[in-house]
This record gives sequence, structure tokens and C-alpha cells, in this order.
Amino acid sequence: MTLPILSADQRLAEQRGIKGCIFGKSGIGKTTLLWTLPQEKTLFVDLEAGDLAVEGWKGHTLRPRTWTECRDYAVFIGGPNPSLRDEQPYSQKHFDGVCELFGNPESLNRYDTVFIDSITVAARLCFQWCKGEPQAFSEKNGKPDTRGAYGLQGQEMIAWLTHLQHTRNKNVWFVGILDEKTDDFNRRLYQPQIEGSKTGLELPGIVDQVITMADVTATEGIKDSKFYRVFVCQTLNPYGYPAKDRSGRLELLEEPHLGRLMEKIRKPLTNRSATLTFPIPQPSKPHQQGA
Repeated sequence: MTLPILSADQRLAEQRGIKGCIFGKSGIGKTTLLWTLPQEKTLFVDLEAGDLAVEGWKGHTLRPRTWTECRDYAVFIGGPNPSLRDEQPYSQKHFDGVCELFGNPESLNRYDTVFIDSITVAARLCFQWCKGEPQAFSEKNGKPDTRGAYGLQGQEMIAWLTHLQHTRNKNVWFVGILDEKTDDFNRRLYQPQIEGSKTGLELPGIVDQVITMADVTATEGIKDSKFYRVFVCQTLNPYGYPAKDRSGRLELLEEPHLGRLMEKIRKPLTNRSATLTFPIPQPSKPHQQGA
């Protein structure tokens, strides 16, 4: 047996899906992004029962109502993790049991994209399940232990997200609500609305793309409209929105069209060195009186 090293040609020839999350305030139009995806090749995981916004959309839908169903669908979509023991979720045994319920996983080959709406609701289902587990109760007196429940919820959510992130042959997009808060110095802060702090902190490091869908005023770009919607795609942005572009192909602001955004991410990058160049801002010259 030789060391299983992949050559550059083998790696580049692999079919790789894009993994990302899209955050935005309620009502900004996150669910309607389904209209920008091929209906016959998109699987809509509807956790919010919020498909009124896409009434008439003819794609296929899953509607998990419990955290157990969320885990079952994740292992069916992503396959088993060979590093896990039989008693652990996402293991080979878990996958085999799910296949007995749902049939041949090759039935999912028709889908290129899994659109999960929303991670906010998934975290709530997860926390509800965690509150009934032994870790959510004190070993001393048997009373509920909120810290234990949140600790377990963080582990469960990260395991779920990581498993879906390793589904190499499919695009997986998580949608979530973005909260606006104010700190002690009256500065605006934007945070994903996710139960527990661990998931929100670690999610940007798991997925490839973090995008904020926001409304921008006309003075920042378009003169014939008071507001317009955009994707904010770069970490360094003047709005303070959470964003990340691992591909290096996206501009600061992009058209809010998920299909065309993925096409742009997949385009060949002709000048990779440009993504590694960070110009140093030059200090402005002091103003001279009488000049």
C-alpha cells in the first residue's frame, strides 16, 4: 500500500461543492433566493415552514421537525464518517440505519444544491433535544443544568455543520437571521441569531463563504433607488457585517443572485497573487493654512 497522495490534476478534477451561509434581517428576502437556483437540481430543507415566500416554486422539499430528523437527513446527504464509532451519530451504523428508512442514497444524485432554511431554527430544535439529555442535568441533585445543555448543543451543532460541510459533491447553503445589537459604547454589532454562542463563533471557520444579505442606501451606489439589496462578501467591509470569501473571486458587493454568485466562485482565478496583496494605506498630507 502506498501513501494516498492526490496529484494536482486529480484534486482539480474533483467535483467540489460550495459551502456557505447567508445571514440577513427578517424580511430581506433570504428564502426567495431559491428562485435564483435551478428548481430541478435544488433540495429545499424547510425548517421554518416559511415557504409562503416561494409559493409556486417547483423544487423538492424536506421538512424536518425534530433534531433527530435533522441528523438523519445530514448523514443521508453526506454519507458516513469512517472515523466515528458505531454508537455515534453520522457513523457507518447510523448511515446504514437511515438507508433502511429512506432507501438508496443515490436518489439524491439529482440535486446539486441543498438549501437549508434556517440554521436559526435548527439550533432551536437542537437545544430543545439537548435539554432532555443526561448532560443537561446536574450529577449532584438531578436538577436541570442550563450550562450543560448549552455545552451539548454547541457540540451537536458543530458536528452537524461539519458533516454537511464534508459533502464534497454538493453545494450546501445555510440561511440564518442576523441580529443587530448595540454595545456599551453605542456601537452597532451584527451577530447571527443562533441559540448558544459556540455555533455562531465557529461557523465562519467551517464554511467557505459567509455572506450578509443587506439593504444599502442609494447614496452608496445607485441614484435612482432609495434602497437596494446586495450581498456583502468580504471580511473588510465598511458596514461591520459578518462576511468571508474563501474563493478570492468576489467583490465587496455582489448582486443578490445565488445562482450567478456560485458561477462566479467557480470561474478560474487568473491572478491568485492579487488575493495575497494588501496595499498599505498612505497617510494623508496635513492641511496647510493659506494654501
